[in-house]
Amino acid sequence: MNKNEAKNRIAKLSAEISKLRYEYHVLDKPDVTDTIYDSLMAELRGLEERYPEFKSPDSPTQKIGGRPLEKFQKVRHAVRQWSFDDVFTFPELQKWEEKVVRMIEKLDVVEDGPRPRGRGRSSTLIEYVCEIKIDGLKIILTYADGLFVQGATRGDGVIGEDVTENLKTIYSLPLKLNKNISGVFVGECWLSKRELQRINSARAKKGEALFANSRNAAAGSIRQLDPKIAASRGLDSFIYDIDLLEGIEFPETQEKELNFLKKLGFNVNSEHRVCKSIGEIEKYYQEWISKKDRQNYGIDGVVIKINSRKIQEALGYTGKSPRWGVAYKFPAEKVTTVVEDIKVQVGRTGALTPLAVLKPVLVAGSTVSRATLHNEDEIRRLDIRIGDTVVLHKAGDVIPEIVEVLKGLRTGKEKNFHMPKTCPICGGKVERKTGEAATYCLNKNCFAVETEKLIHFVSKKGFNIDGMGDKIVEHLLSENLISNAAEIFELEKGDLEPLERFAEKSAQNLISAIEASKKIAAEKFIFALGIRHVGEETGVLISDNLNLVTDKKLNNLRDIIKYFPEITVEDWAGIKGIGEKSAESLVEWFNDKNNLKILEKMEAAGVGVIFHSSTSLRASKLQGKTIVLTGELESFTRDEAKDMIRKAGGSVSSSVSKNTNYVLAGENPGSKYDKAKELGVKIIGEDEFKKMV
Repeated sequence: MNKNEAKNRIAKLSAEISKLRYEYHVLDKPDVTDTIYDSLMAELRGLEERYPEFKSPDSPTQKIGGRPLEKFQKVRHAVRQWSFDDVFTFPELQKWEEKVVRMIEKLDVVEDGPRPRGRGRSSTLIEYVCEIKIDGLKIILTYADGLFVQGATRGDGVIGEDVTENLKTIYSLPLKLNKNISGVFVGECWLSKRELQRINSARAKKGEALFANSRNAAAGSIRQLDPKIAASRGLDSFIYDIDLLEGIEFPETQEKELNFLKKLGFNVNSEHRVCKSIGEIEKYYQEWISKKDRQNYGIDGVVIKINSRKIQEALGYTGKSPRWGVAYKFPAEKVTTVVEDIKVQVGRTGALTPLAVLKPVLVAGSTVSRATLHNEDEIRRLDIRIGDTVVLHKAGDVIPEIVEVLKGLRTGKEKNFHMPKTCPICGGKVERKTGEAATYCLNKNCFAVETEKLIHFVSKKGFNIDGMGDKIVEHLLSENLISNAAEIFELEKGDLEPLERFAEKSAQNLISAIEASKKIAAEKFIFALGIRHVGEETGVLISDNLNLVTDKKLNNLRDIIKYFPEITVEDWAGIKGIGEKSAESLVEWFNDKNNLKILEKMEAAGVGVIFHSSTSLRASKLQGKTIVLTGELESFTRDEAKDMIRKAGGSVSSSVSKNTNYVLAGENPGSKYDKAKELGVKIIGEDEFKKMV
C-alpha cells in the first residue's frame, strides 16, 4: 500500500467507523457486531501509526484517550452558564407560570392568537417544551468549522475547567459535526446504571471506595487527569441547548433547536414533549415519576422551557437563573432520624441560624448529621423539638432538610427550642426586626461574624487563597494577627513562623498564595466583600453591567473606592436581576467609611481588581436599547456584533416587534428587514452601528 492508498483508506475507515458510532451510540441502531467494529478500529490504528501525517483531529481513534494531563486549565465561558430555579409541587409550578404570564403581558411579546384578559390567558398563548432532567454533569462544548475544539465543566458559571481530552472519549459526542459550523453547545455527561454497577464491582475487588451514585461517578470520571481512565468508564451524553452559533440564525423554538442538534450529530434525548398547558406538564411529570427508575440513566426531574425563543429573550434572566424555564424536581428520597440537639450558628451577616444535630443517617447517597432549620418561624411551623423523630430529605438532592415531625412517636421527654436572648458567641445583644424572619447579632465586632466574613472573603469563590482554610482564619484572628480582610495582605512570613501549625515552608506557601491572589476579577471581588443580599450571581451582574450605573471608566480598586459611593439605589436597581434589597445593601456598604478605609488599605497592599472589558464602561446610544440583526455583516461576525451590543448596554432579540429600537442590516437582509419597515423601526447599517458603540 503506497501513501496515497493509505491516505484514502484512512479517510474511508474514519468515515465508516464514525457512521457506525453514530448509529450505535446516538440512533441506538447497531448494524454490525462489536467484533467487526473492533476489527475496523484496529486497522485504522495500525495505518495511523504507520502514516501519522494522515491522522486527523476528528479521527475515531481519538476516543481512546491521550496522554495524562498535569492539571486542568481554567477556561472562561463564552456565554454565562445559568442554573434553573427549582419547584417541587404543582402549586409552586402554578405560581411560576402566573409570574411568567404577568411578565409576558407587561412586555407584550405575544403577537399572535387571542388576547383574553386576566387569568387563563397562558394556556392559549404559551407553549412549553418538557425535557427529562438527567442526573449528570453539565458540559459546555465548543466547535470551530464543525470540529470539536474544547469541552469544559460548568464551574462557577463564568469559569470552568478544560476537560476536552476526557470528553473526546465519549462515543456519543461527535468529534466532527454533520455541518461545518462554529458554535457553543450545552448538555449533560452521564454514566449508565449498568456501568456504575460494573465500576463499583471492580472497585470493591480492589478494596477501593464505591461511588455513591452515577452522578458522582460521572463527575469523578470527567475530572480524571488521565483520559484513558475516562475512556474506560463508558460515559455517555445528551445535548439539549445552543449557546452560540456563528453565521446562521438560531432556531425559532426550543423544539426546533433540539431537532437541529440531532441533525448536527449530537445525541438528543428523544423523550421531550411539547405541552400547551401546565396541566399537560403535570401529566408528563407524573408519567416520568413512574417510569424514571426503569431507565438506564439517572433522572431527577423535568425541565420546563417556554418554547418560543422570542419570549425567552424578552423574559431574560434574574441574577441566578432564566425566567423562561424551571426545573420541576421529583420528590426527594426521604428517611427518618432523631433530632439530638439544636445549636445556633452565627453567620457573616450576623444572622443567628438554628442547626439540627441529627442521629447520622444515609440519604441520597451520603451520610447526614446536620440540617439547617433556617429560622425560628420554621421551627415553630414544623413544631420541631429536641428528641423528635423527623422526616429528612435533601432539597434539590443537595441540602439536608427536615420536612415533617412524626409526632406520634413522641414520649413526652422532648424539649422545646428557644432562640437565645444574646449572641451565643460574643454575648452581645440580638434583635429580630419587624417583618424579618432572622435574628441578628448587633455587635459589629462579634468574633463569629468577623470569622465568617473572612472565611467567605478567602473562599474559592472569593479571593481563593490556597491553604487559608477555616481553621487558619480562626487561628490568625485569635492571635490578633488580622482583624479585617485588608490585614491579610499585610502578613509577612515572620508573622506566621512562630505560630502553631506553621513551619518555614508552610508560612512561605501561605504568603505566596496571598500574593498570588492579589489580582482578582471584579465579580469575584464584589462577592468576596460579603455584602448582605449580594451573592455570586449579583457580582457577575454588576461586573457585566457597570455601564448602566456609572459613566466613569473603571480600571482598578482606586476607581471603585472613588466612584461606587456615588451610585444610588435607583442606579443599582436599574440592572436587570438586582432587586431593591440588594441595591440598598450596596449603597449602605459603599457609603460606610470603615468599609472604604479597609478597601484603601487593600489597595495600598497591592490588591488589584480586573475589569474584563473597558468598552462596557462607556456611555453608548445603545444603552437600554433592543437590537435585531439581519443579513450578512462584513466588518464583524454576528456573534461579535451581539457582544458589542451587550457591552454597550443593549440587548439582542431574534425577532422584530414594536418594542425593537433598531435593526442592524447587512447584505441580503431577510424578512426582519421588511417587518422593520412595516412597523417603522429604524434600520441602521454597519457604519452607523460602529459610531453608536
